Amino acid sequence: MNRFGVDFPIAILSGSSHPVLAGKIADKLGRKLTSVDCFKFRNDNTFCKINECIRNHDVYIIQTSTIPVNDTLMETFLLIDAAKYASAGRITAVLPYFPYVRSDKKDQPRISVAARLVADLLSTAGVSRVITMDLHSDQITGFFRSLYDQFYASAAILPYLRKRDLANHVVVSPDIGGMKRAKYVAVQLGLPLAVFNKQRMGNNDQVEVAEVIGDVDGKHCLLVDDEISTGGSVLRAYENLVKMGALSMAAICVHGVFVDGALDRLEEAGIDEVVCTDTLPQDGDAHRFLTVLDITDILAEGILRTHEGRSIGAMFGQ
Repeated sequence: MNRFGVDFPIAILSGSSHPVLAGKIADKLGRKLTSVDCFKFRNDNTFCKINECIRNHDVYIIQTSTIPVNDTLMETFLLIDAAKYASAGRITAVLPYFPYVRSDKKDQPRISVAARLVADLLSTAGVSRVITMDLHSDQITGFFRSLYDQFYASAAILPYLRKRDLANHVVVSPDIGGMKRAKYVAVQLGLPLAVFNKQRMGNNDQVEVAEVIGDVDGKHCLLVDDEISTGGSVLRAYENLVKMGALSMAAICVHGVFVDGALDRLEEAGIDEVVCTDTLPQDGDAHRFLTVLDITDILAEGILRTHEGRSIGAMFGQ
């Protein structure tokens, strides 16, 4: 409610990256998507226009980091800027899969920390708040100068896993960095935890697995990670777990990036199941072993709580 005692209406805008998810969120909130035009001129310049009045509205721009990443990112900046010049009351960028999320530290000489740069550019464009899901590392939360909320897909993943017979299962983290995420899942499910100690080799997405800490012999393994991209880490984990006596493995992730035929390779390797959410567009019918979990309720509830000034942490028991 503003200083004149009038509620700000909500406006839900969608970029071109994931209109299906944006439409489901709008439906859940009982709204229609605000009409926008986003396209490229023949000179490759991007054009974005908001076709409805959003003056003094609480605006939520839903855009995720799909290929082509740079095009959708530029679209995001232009939609934020357009909303600012349209006199929006507040502008929130809802980015389920954050752009350049894995470039979160200066771990080589003379490189950019691109995730920090994206956070800075969002603030420069005029965003009031950023909402995202399951960042690659906690340190990214310190990059934001604007207000920021992180949502957790565990609210969708845990209910799905609880439907299984979890007898003789173990939760596995693919690396030390992901142990906090995997440990949370293990504790919530009442399962033991095992952790791989791995090293990544250069910039080619190749990993070398050194050892596993924990007992996987004779167990069904649930490998938990934030994202699956090429699938290289998952394949190496599966191969090593089988050598150590594991009976089976399912791969659980939040963000299914799945580049370069990753799903085909994982299916051919004999992995039981891959589970992801729809932070990125997925074709759940393309692979028999791929399960796509819907995050609409999480994002819609979070948007409503943000609009009404209610706790976000309460959604995740914080």
